[in-house]
Amino acid sequence: MSAPFRFPKFFVTNPSPCPYLPGKVERKVFTELTGRHSSELNEALGRIGFRRSQSVAYRPSCIDCSACVSVRVLAAEFEASATQRKLMRRHADLEIGACKPWTTEEQYQLLRRYLAIRHPGGGMAEMDESDFADMVEQTPVRTYVIEYREPSKGGRPGKLVGACLSDQQSDGLSMIYSFFDVGPDARKGLGTYIILDHIIRAARAGLPYVYLGYWVEGSTRMAYKTSFRPLERLGREGWRRMDAAELEAPAQSIALPKRRSRTRLLIDA
Repeated sequence: MSAPFRFPKFFVTNPSPCPYLPGKVERKVFTELTGRHSSELNEALGRIGFRRSQSVAYRPSCIDCSACVSVRVLAAEFEASATQRKLMRRHADLEIGACKPWTTEEQYQLLRRYLAIRHPGGGMAEMDESDFADMVEQTPVRTYVIEYREPSKGGRPGKLVGACLSDQQSDGLSMIYSFFDVGPDARKGLGTYIILDHIIRAARAGLPYVYLGYWVEGSTRMAYKTSFRPLERLGREGWRRMDAAELEAPAQSIALPKRRSRTRLLIDA
């Protein structure tokens, strides 16, 4: 006889400076994903706005702010814009592979270059190889590292130019964290292309959604997420399709506080 399903215990982090809105304080509620029902628990929590980091599911639980909103793309209804179609043609030569969640030195070096240029001084800037291995390999659910490579030559794999840690759920793909080449000679639009590829993958597999994490209205840093339409947002009454006014709202450049402290939970929206 199987053991009964136990309701998880939830915990709350200590308040800390918000990484998205200056002057605000963030707090998270989280629970561990352990045991034989960890995958089912992760999916159930994902539908109510939780994200996964290693073997932990978390979501914002700020006292006086609700700016962070979970969003997901409706994969089957997605229609690429002219700019997105052009981008897909530009990167059509990339070789894409779904790998088991085991880290490589090549992935780590790409991540280091990405963080140094895109997020210097951020919460992940001081991540070492052990931290990276924890982020990728500590997963109790069905997880892949999707690699994007330049065309192979002479039977040897091409240069790794992008990667995304992704969870496959029964209702879609959850993009945990992506990183890519952002140097002066890098291909343009790789981050957008990685999301487009996930939407195409989900639609082909009959999975209805691609979860993009959190969106903060008015933030330039988060504005790219509204270019993947139709998009749903999670509110008090559940998921609903975002209307044109929300999607076209002007974004503002926000000076973010630098976070140099290291944390056990390596999380990013």
